Amino acid sequence: MTAPEQPAAHGVRIDAQPGSATISIDGTPLPAGQVIGYQLEHSVADSLPMLILHTRQADHVAFEGLARIAVSADHDPGDAIAAFLEGIDPAILQRAALDRDDLDGSRYETTAAILRQLAEWAKGGN
Repeated sequence: MTAPEQPAAHGVRIDAQPGSATISIDGTPLPAGQVIGYQLEHSVADSLPMLILHTRQADHVAFEGLARIAVSADHDPGDAIAAFLEGIDPAILQRAALDRDDLDGSRYETTAAILRQLAEWAKGGN
């Protein structure tokens, strides 16, 4: 029995800003809204970085092929949430919240709009 071949490396481009990311693999952009998060890991001792994509799953998912598998233990989401919030530009957030179509004139509408906007960005929306 021969050992399986190592998976080929792929060209990756990530264009990200708070609330959105466009990821292309071998020059082909992934569908908008498909990726909800990613992790890029690299250690000096390894030859290539590892990109882990977190995706929205459709009703039916099929996959066949070689893959590097990474197992992650559940972590307290506080660090990820804090990193997300620290990356938000306050001026962009305020403009996005105040430009929303769902402002309702209630006493806390601005705070509610900011929270809705942050939730949408966290889910990969615009």
